[in-house]
Amino acid sequence: MTLLDSRPNLLTELNRQAQTWLLGWWRLVYLGAQILVLMLSPSSYSRQSRLVMARHIYHNTAPNLMGFTLMCALITLVITRIVIATALSYGLSHYALQVVIRVLVLELIPLTAALFVALRCAIASGVELSLMRRRGELEALQQRGLDPVRREVLPRVTAGVFSTVTLAALSCVVALVMAYLAVYGFELSGLPIYTRLFGQVFSPEVSLIFVMKTLFFSLAVSLIPMASALYDPHESSVRTSAELRMLVRMFAVILLIEVVSLVGNYY
Repeated sequence: MTLLDSRPNLLTELNRQAQTWLLGWWRLVYLGAQILVLMLSPSSYSRQSRLVMARHIYHNTAPNLMGFTLMCALITLVITRIVIATALSYGLSHYALQVVIRVLVLELIPLTAALFVALRCAIASGVELSLMRRRGELEALQQRGLDPVRREVLPRVTAGVFSTVTLAALSCVVALVMAYLAVYGFELSGLPIYTRLFGQVFSPEVSLIFVMKTLFFSLAVSLIPMASALYDPHESSVRTSAELRMLVRMFAVILLIEVVSLVGNYY
């Protein structure tokens, strides 16, 4: 086969891949719009729906809360000691706590919480939903007049969002306390200085970016596995590539959110 003969096949394959890529992103946006509408709809919060949602929230959050918080506390102590020792050696000790707050609270902890929830909960929920789809349970719900997105997807997405936000918020508070203790110990004399430094870092603009970044992280790690489970082919021959596309899509969205937040904070 000559190069001219293979060119139409190459163009056809590229066109097919581009269509698949665009279709995957469109389905993700469409599912996100559906979930947003359902979250704002009072009919989504019937007694049975609230019980299912509460069960998913508990299983996604409670088992991970203590372990993740302790991990963040330990990492905070280690990083704080390293930053302070380095800053003292260069005569920049007055910048050390600001660096700790910016690096840990603004950047690392929300990102770590999102990745932790994705690996521990969201991807597993997506696999569970994919198995339900393969067994025909979602189609059976639709035939009974029930909305599978409202019944099965919404509780899982809500649980993922709640878990990410809760872990990030609690770990940020713990990190701030541990950073203070690492520098000032149990003395209250450093509290005014520490509070002033915190206020200098968390300006209204930075606080808004922090909240929005954490929220978008939680939506990304919660929605993308659900979209993959609902729409990607579930045949064994193509399932591996579908899961790989899901992971690539998730990390691409997380990276984009992080880059946008860095631009907003520092430019």
